[in-house]
Amino acid sequence: MAVLDRASLEESPLADLHVIARELGLDGYRRLRKADLISAILERQGGDAGEAAPEATAEPEAEEKPKRARRSRRKKDPEVETEEEAAEATAEEGTTDEDAEDRPARRSRSRRSRSRDESREEQPAEDRDRADKVVEGTVELLGNGSGFLRVSPPDPSDDDVYVSAAQVRRCELVSGDVVTGPVRAPRRSERYPSLIRIDTINGRPADEVSEGTPFDELPAQFPTQRFSLGSDDATLKAIEWLTPLGRGSRVTITGAARAGKTEALRRLADALGKIEGLEVSIVLAGARPEEIAEWKASEPAPVAALTLAASADAQAGAIERALDTAKRIAARGGDAVVLIDSLSGLAPGVARRALAAARDIVDGGSLTIIATADEPVGGETTVIALDVTLTSTGRFPALDLVASGTLRPELLVGAAGADAIAQARAAALG
Repeated sequence: MAVLDRASLEESPLADLHVIARELGLDGYRRLRKADLISAILERQGGDAGEAAPEATAEPEAEEKPKRARRSRRKKDPEVETEEEAAEATAEEGTTDEDAEDRPARRSRSRRSRSRDESREEQPAEDRDRADKVVEGTVELLGNGSGFLRVSPPDPSDDDVYVSAAQVRRCELVSGDVVTGPVRAPRRSERYPSLIRIDTINGRPADEVSEGTPFDELPAQFPTQRFSLGSDDATLKAIEWLTPLGRGSRVTITGAARAGKTEALRRLADALGKIEGLEVSIVLAGARPEEIAEWKASEPAPVAALTLAASADAQAGAIERALDTAKRIAARGGDAVVLIDSLSGLAPGVARRALAAARDIVDGGSLTIIATADEPVGGETTVIALDVTLTSTGRFPALDLVASGTLRPELLVGAAGADAIAQARAAALG
């Protein structure tokens, strides 16, 4: 091995210094700070060591036990059984030795995951050199925020490429995005190759997509494209023709307890899920446990489900995460629908912010929000009010036409349709 001077060592990353120390046979080198490690290496080489490194030979064997324990667990389970576990294993390899030494208190799952994502972003030079091919795939996000590029969508394969949660956040990726970029081969226990960087998203440069106009600054217009529900269900037919809603609508389904709000939302979810080109997401916030089980047994299944025991902050967080994904879809020209059951457990300001995210973007995509609530939140373009008396006596549709309504219905059903709605409301008053 060539003798290295202090300047060269100081420019080397910690991982390289560990390799040098191991080759020189230094004991306990992993416990040394970078400056002390450089001094120890120079002293072992007989160079300008300066101050001697502090003694670090005490119980060197104990230091290695955690690493041997991790290797033992991997030997027992050499294959990652699920893609979520594979993502965790892949992310773990990106943690630096410096993180392991200087942050021993970082034991919690959330802080460890954040460190893994950050370290993965700073790819070392050897990883860049090992990027021998560029792949194209379709993004599929996982529940932990990371994802995979499906090279043969929709079916998973061993050639799929891991995408870190940090890359997902930075480029605002959503499921269905077509992404290209260079990859590196899996390291040691990793099962999948990893994406080094994102070059293009849906055929456009990644920087251009990421630097687009923020969603909240995109111009909005009243909805003009009505949803055709195509259902024989009496309640859905009444909603479609008497309280029409369209792409970009801001909708609340209101009524007293047991008025049938959740059931109406479920039927709407079923009908909307069959419309091609719609990205439908369901969030249950403060739902009954029995209702959550029923929702999960249907399609589409909820992206988040919290019982009424969950705190208002937890409910708001689940809704916000679903809306963030839907906003990215709409900002890129897609049509997203988020159904929420319900807004009643949230603070009024939080509920209004959630509902305000809906919009029909001028010359762009749309985000439709349909939520249950005890009463109108404010700012709706459509209110579907249910009558508990009609529901409890089995008379359907159970719409309260006087309390229900749609702003600018002529944009959705034409002048004749808007006139027919007005006549129906007048008849209900008579």
